[in-house]
Amino acid sequence: MADGRLIYCPLGGAGEIGMNCYLYGWGKPGAERFIIVDLGVTFPAMDSTPGVSLILPAIDVLRDRIDRIEAIFITHGHEDHAGALGHLYHMLGAPRVVTRAFTGAVVRGKLADHGVDADTVEVIKSYPAMTNAGPFTVGFMPVPHSIPEASGLVIDTPAGRVVHTGDFKIDPDPVVGEPFDRAAWADVAGTGIHALVCDSTNVFCPALGRSEAGLTAPVTRLIEGAGGLVVATTFASNVARLKTLAQAGVDAGRSVCIPGRAMQRILGYARSSGLVDDFPPTVEPEDARNMPHDTLMLIVTGSQGERRSGSDRLAGGNYLGFQMREGDMFLFSSKTIPGNEISVGRIVNALSEQGVTVIDDSTGAYHVSGHANRPDLEATHEIFNPAMVIPMHGEHRHLSTHASLARANGRRAGIVPNGSVAELTASGPRIVEHIETGRTYLDGSRLIGAFDGVVLERLRMATRGVVVVVLLLKDNALPGNPLAACMGLPDTPANQASLQEVLEGEIKGVLAGIGRDLPGDDDAIGQLVNRTVGKVCKNLIGRKPVVKVLINRLAA
Repeated sequence: MADGRLIYCPLGGAGEIGMNCYLYGWGKPGAERFIIVDLGVTFPAMDSTPGVSLILPAIDVLRDRIDRIEAIFITHGHEDHAGALGHLYHMLGAPRVVTRAFTGAVVRGKLADHGVDADTVEVIKSYPAMTNAGPFTVGFMPVPHSIPEASGLVIDTPAGRVVHTGDFKIDPDPVVGEPFDRAAWADVAGTGIHALVCDSTNVFCPALGRSEAGLTAPVTRLIEGAGGLVVATTFASNVARLKTLAQAGVDAGRSVCIPGRAMQRILGYARSSGLVDDFPPTVEPEDARNMPHDTLMLIVTGSQGERRSGSDRLAGGNYLGFQMREGDMFLFSSKTIPGNEISVGRIVNALSEQGVTVIDDSTGAYHVSGHANRPDLEATHEIFNPAMVIPMHGEHRHLSTHASLARANGRRAGIVPNGSVAELTASGPRIVEHIETGRTYLDGSRLIGAFDGVVLERLRMATRGVVVVVLLLKDNALPGNPLAACMGLPDTPANQASLQEVLEGEIKGVLAGIGRDLPGDDDAIGQLVNRTVGKVCKNLIGRKPVVKVLINRLAA
C-alpha cells in the first residue's frame, strides 16, 4: 500500500436524516487530499430554529484545508444532498463539482443563483466511466431512488475500493430512471470492496421493498371511485411518482394538471436529460380552471406540509384559482418525514374542515419508499461482500441497528457518527480523531453560526417576551420620564395600572432615588434598570422578560 491512510468523516447525515455531507481523505496524517460527497441541507423547526430558512453543515474544519480539496461529488439532486452547494461553494475554494446529467441540471440551477458559472459542473457518464480526483478515482454507480439518476459512488483508493451507496432502494422497475441491476453491482464488487458505506434509513422495515411500478393500478382504482376533484401531492423531485400519478389519473378518465413551478422545473430537467419522453398528457392551468370539477386531477407540492406550497394554499382555500369542495379527495402519495407530523396534520385538518376526504399513507397502498428495507440491505451486503460495512444516512439508532445487522451476518461493521474521523484499516474502521461539527443557519440572506447567539436570542425573546426601555439623561440625571415598550407580554388586570405604567414608574423612582449619583457607565445603569424590570415583571405577571435598555445622553 502507498504511504498514507484512508479516512472517512461525516460532517452531516450520520446521526440524523438530512444534511448529508461526507469527507474522504487519503495521505499522511495532516496532509491528506480530500473529496467531498454531497453537500445537503436540513429544514428548520419553529420550536428550535424560529425564522431560519435552511440549516447547512458547518464546514469550519475544511477552511484550513481548502487547498487540499480535489472535488465535490453529488450523488443526486435532493435538497438534503445538494441544497447547500450554492451557499457554501465559494467558501470551499471553488473546487470541481462532478455529477451525472440530470443532477447536473439541478445543481447548475443552484449554483447559478449564487453567480457560479455552469462550466463549474462536470458531467460524466455512469460506471465504468471514472474520473480522477487526486489520489482517488471515482465513478457513478446507478441506483434506483425517488429521483432520476440517483447514484452510488465507486471510489478507488490506494487502500482499496469503497462503495458509497448514497440513497438507494432495490427496484427492478422504478418507472423513471435505471432499474436495479444485480449483475452491474456484482461487476463493481468484482475487484473486492474494502468498505461499503451504506444508507440506513429503512433498516427497521422488515418487509421486502416494493416497486414503483406496482402503484399505478391501486391509485387508478382509488381515483375511479372519487366523485369530485382529485388532488395528489408528493415530492416535486420524484419524477417517477409524478408519472405514476399522472398515468393513474389519465387511466381513470381524468384531465391531469400540474400547476406548480417546482414540479414543472423538475420535469423540464428530466426531459432535457432524456429521462422522460413518454409522460402522460397534461392540461395547462388556464384550461383546467374551465373544466368540470369532477373530471379534473391536480398534482401539487406540499406533501410535508410546507408553507406556501400547493397543498398549503388549497387547504387555505385557493391555489391559482383552484378550490376544493365538500366531497373532493386529497391523496398524500408520500410518507411523512419524522418531525413534519404537525405541519402535515395542519393541512389534513384544514382540508377535513372543508369536507374533503383525505387519504394518507397509513395503509401503505399509495406510496413506496425510495430507501432499501432491511432484507434489501442484507442483499446489498451479500452482493458487495465488503471487508467492512459503515452505516450512514440515519439517526444513531438506525446506524447502530444496521451495524448489528451486518455483524449478525459475519461482517465487520463500525458506527462513525458526525464529527468522527475513521481510518478505514484492514481490520475495520478505527476512530482516530473527533473534530468539531455543527450547523450553519441561512437566516434571510445571511449565513450565521449556530452558536453566534442570533437564534438563541430569538428563542429567548419568543419564550420570555421583551421590554425595551428608553432613557434620556442630561448632566447624569433623568430630566423626564423613562419610556417602556412591552412586547409579547400579558398586561395587568383592567382595574390596575398597566404593566407599562408600572414599569415606567418603578424605573423613574429607582433612578430618581440615586439622583445625580447615577453611574457614569451606561452598562451599570442598564444592569440596574434590567434588575428593576425583571423584579416588577416577576411580581406582576410571573415571568422575567428579555430587557433592552437604550440610553441617550444630552450634551450639557
